[in-house]
Amino acid sequence: MTLGNSLSVVNATKYYKKFKAVDDVNLTVNQGEFLTILGPSGSGKTSLLKLIAGFEQLSNGSIMLNHQDISNKKPYERQIGMLFQNYALFPHMTVFDNIAYPLSLRKMAKEEVKQKVESILKLIHLEEYAQRYPEQLSGGQQQRVALARAIVFNPPLLLLDEPLGALDKQLRKQMQLEIKQIQEHVGITTVSVTHDQEEALTMSDKICVMNKGRIEQVDSPEMLYKQPKNRFVAEFIGEINLIKGQVVSVIDGNAMVKVNEDMSVHIEMNKDASKEMKNKSMLIGLRPENIQIARDQTQFHNTIRVRVLETIYVGEAINIKTKMDTGEEIMAKIPAHMSEMIVKGEEILLGWNSKDACLIPDETTI
Repeated sequence: MTLGNSLSVVNATKYYKKFKAVDDVNLTVNQGEFLTILGPSGSGKTSLLKLIAGFEQLSNGSIMLNHQDISNKKPYERQIGMLFQNYALFPHMTVFDNIAYPLSLRKMAKEEVKQKVESILKLIHLEEYAQRYPEQLSGGQQQRVALARAIVFNPPLLLLDEPLGALDKQLRKQMQLEIKQIQEHVGITTVSVTHDQEEALTMSDKICVMNKGRIEQVDSPEMLYKQPKNRFVAEFIGEINLIKGQVVSVIDGNAMVKVNEDMSVHIEMNKDASKEMKNKSMLIGLRPENIQIARDQTQFHNTIRVRVLETIYVGEAINIKTKMDTGEEIMAKIPAHMSEMIVKGEEILLGWNSKDACLIPDETTI
């Protein structure tokens, strides 16, 4: 079953006096898709969500829901479901009545209300809690009730505003999966806002990374992580090493990048990788978990000799801080059982394969 409609944000701009909070944003969310708007504080993500909801008015541009312009409609006219961080449940109403509230507002027949509420209580596994009050529920249960209330009236779109921010870490992980399962089951088009990278990577079909009111990249979680388009996205999503280099050649999508006089690395790119990169200064993006300890220089496509500066035990892995001869530092993450191979102050050989790195524009040279 698919409830949701497609959403298009077209040239959306929002000024607060002279401050431009949202800067000419264009964004499309397909029917049934789960998109997360991710960014640091002040990036414009919450302002964009408020524009979609109708809580703020556009300074310029338009918002289209199922190809209809809703830019000038009031929030209640947009019929959008919303889930907030604080749940906003009515404390004097039972779980059943909280969920039924949007249906009662729409003057739905009592028998139909009963049927819809019972059906959604079953979906969120709270059938036995129908007559309890919010204060008698755990945080996770309250969150599920709030989600049920937001989707029970079959809205064309669901908006989530930092929905898991009030929960502890373990419950947050559990609720990420539960909300995603419910969203997929119902098929509702969903836009979520968060600053939590793990939450975005876990729940989303697509992620929109924002910074200073503008969109930096919209992509699948995997592509954002493996192929960030610029330094901001690379550093904002997870941990990454960025090593300066100059592209020597690009042949059939394979780039050779010179790091220094003694070292060049190979990077596997898309087949249509631009040959215009040749001779340009670029950043080699290398995730710590893609680096391994090499037994010799033939084990991986790329190897580098480094000196160990520091080791940090993080449970299942050891984070190693190392330094190249050029002075650049490289972080590697290796399995904890290999810790005996690492001695602070000694040299080791690190290696990685050409498909495990990416090239990012070096904005300092633009």
